[in-house]
Amino acid sequence: MKRRSGTRRVIEHNLLVFRRTWRGTVFVTFIAPVLFLAAMGIGLGSFVNRNSGGVEGVPYRDFLAPGLLAATAMQTAMVQMSYPIMAKVKWLHIYEGMLATPLRVGDLLMGETIWMALQLALVCTIYFAVIVLFGAVRSSQAPIAIAAGILTGLAFAVPIMAYTATQSRDSGFAVLNRFIVIPLFLFGGTFFPVSRLPLVLQVVAWATPLAHGVALARSATLGTLNMSSALVHVLIPCAYAALGIMAASMTLRQKLVV
Repeated sequence: MKRRSGTRRVIEHNLLVFRRTWRGTVFVTFIAPVLFLAAMGIGLGSFVNRNSGGVEGVPYRDFLAPGLLAATAMQTAMVQMSYPIMAKVKWLHIYEGMLATPLRVGDLLMGETIWMALQLALVCTIYFAVIVLFGAVRSSQAPIAIAAGILTGLAFAVPIMAYTATQSRDSGFAVLNRFIVIPLFLFGGTFFPVSRLPLVLQVVAWATPLAHGVALARSATLGTLNMSSALVHVLIPCAYAALGIMAASMTLRQKLVV
């Protein structure tokens, strides 16, 4: 009961902060997919459709939209679990203040994880609504794409939080973004099928959560969801999230508990 109460306190803190910033967050979250889908899905998509008949038998807009949803969840995790967490650990010492109360490191970790899931739910729901407005949904299974986005985001969020807790300077975030997030965004199946990559890069892509999140979201919106493959696409991100929770528990304790 105490642990649940501590976790709730962390969520309440984040919610109070969010009350001051939600308008800008929601606006940017809505505008970003509109601009991206208009430019890539319709602009570039018309060229792709005209010259190659789409991708994997569907218009490029329909292929691209669910991939962008999952990739945006990954980027949201990167943004929210890097500088904001470092600020709470190192610059603003918010976690130190929390730990001076009956709260424990486990409360911080679970509170931030649940809060991240709520943020991802908001982002993915807004993105999904934009996809619907663009007519890029072909199946009643499509809402599963929201869950796929949330799972993808968490698969990145908790490991990134564990990584953030080990950093003494923010230069490590540039490395993480440049060598992991951006390459995955470009080559994780968002813009073209993973099967178009060289075999070695295919193996690398499928070893990461993004390719599985993209595949799950795309199969949901296109109505091609297969239970056996969907299980694999769920298990891989879940494994990353579980390992991330264990790693974050250790790194946060090492950083915050003297």
